[in-house]
Amino acid sequence: MIPIYNQLLIPFITAMVLAITMGGSGTAPAFSASYGANVIRKSLIPGLFGIMVFVGAFLAGKKTASTMGSGILEPELMTFMVVSIALFSIAVTMLISNISGIPQSTSQAAVLSLAAPALYFGKLDTDVLLLQVVPAWFILPIISYFLSYFCGKYIYQPMRRRGLTIQRAQNENKRRIWDVVLVLMALYVSFAIGSNNVANAAGPLYTMTINELHIRESDHIVILMLATLIVAPCFGIGASLFGHKILKNTGKEIVLFGKFEAVIIAFISGTLLLLASVLKGIPTSLVQVNVAAILGIGVAKMGHKNIFRKTQVKRFFTMWMIAPIISFLLSLLLIFLADKAGIL
Repeated sequence: MIPIYNQLLIPFITAMVLAITMGGSGTAPAFSASYGANVIRKSLIPGLFGIMVFVGAFLAGKKTASTMGSGILEPELMTFMVVSIALFSIAVTMLISNISGIPQSTSQAAVLSLAAPALYFGKLDTDVLLLQVVPAWFILPIISYFLSYFCGKYIYQPMRRRGLTIQRAQNENKRRIWDVVLVLMALYVSFAIGSNNVANAAGPLYTMTINELHIRESDHIVILMLATLIVAPCFGIGASLFGHKILKNTGKEIVLFGKFEAVIIAFISGTLLLLASVLKGIPTSLVQVNVAAILGIGVAKMGHKNIFRKTQVKRFFTMWMIAPIISFLLSLLLIFLADKAGIL
């Protein structure tokens, strides 16, 4: 059994590295609003983020872990080599995004990295991928954008007509209650991230461990908890290493917003992700939902042209299109090479 345990170390270590990169990207949707509104010190963010991600994964992450563990790639194909390749492909993609300072959808990269071996072996479940997961990637950001836009329009347009926009916004932002609510919303979003994104690494690890060690069914929940326990704390490490640059890009450079606007952004983003996790177990992009909410508020305040001309917005959309493709192609290439080398 010792060689098997040694083999299992590779995907587990890869999953931890992946979780660190996911933590860097996930910090932005959780704390960009509170950071952008100057409510919280950046030194406190990694610890708070890591704790709430851990809690969210344990309390609300089971369905998404099941989807990532068996919904995209059939469980019997979740060998240590296939899982290692998939997790490595996601980690490389997320590292590129973190270095560029652009928050990237971990879930999209993860799903496509698992879809690559499924396609290669002719076992891709297109019903789950094309009828459930992929539509959610488009629908949720659209919902987020329009909810945020209408909230911003409802707040700002009446104030503009009365000529009191700046004065009323400044007076409202001075109220201490908004500081408290905004921090609570950041914790809420971190919890939602735990319910969804931890599964990107924990789900494949869970299924792989059961397959390789032939774990009896009564111990399955223990293995899932162990995988979560290993993966979730690494999110906090990633937030510490990579989070500041991404926080600056999303929280400071897209649009400057007040505290009550930031509460709207955080609440909409966290709620949509949590619903996707708890109701359907769909791995989806909080990063894109969050940025869509920020853009909705921005357009309500400054107009469509002023927001979408910004360089950061263009860079975000470019990276969002490229990164998942990188994850898919890298995973597919490595699976092909491993198969030809006879080590799958």
